Amino acid sequence: MKNQNINITNKKARFDYAILQTIEAGLVLNSSEIKSIRENRANLTGAYAYPSKGELWLHNAHIAVYPYSNEPDIDPLRSRKLLLKKKQLKEYINAAEKQGLSIIPLKIYVAKHYAKILIGIGKGRRNYDKRKLLKERDALAESRQAIKRRD
Repeated sequence: MKNQNINITNKKARFDYAILQTIEAGLVLNSSEIKSIRENRANLTGAYAYPSKGELWLHNAHIAVYPYSNEPDIDPLRSRKLLLKKKQLKEYINAAEKQGLSIIPLKIYVAKHYAKILIGIGKGRRNYDKRKLLKERDALAESRQAIKRRD
């Protein structure tokens, strides 16, 4: 099996949220869903994780239906269970119950034949925080350009 670069990221997550902590979790998938992920046919924009009955579930993550699957009626936006150790699960459930904190999926990748998801605890940014972040990025880019021009 050739080594593929499977890297599905949630690009808006780090802009919309200040990520405080990250952790790797397993993802429960069907056989056709893992094939779609290996073809980079997934999208995490707008996805979030939420606890339900002592478990952590991934909601609103779009994993496309595999075109050669025998199960064409699978919902691409269905909720999927996240696999964590008990201590980590309790920590993330407590964080989700705190006001102002959310559990955001950041990246899906395949490691040793298993689909893994990088999730983070994040605090939502307000519009003025986002503008400030953009100004800081622009200033940093301009300083890098000035250094390159000087050399």
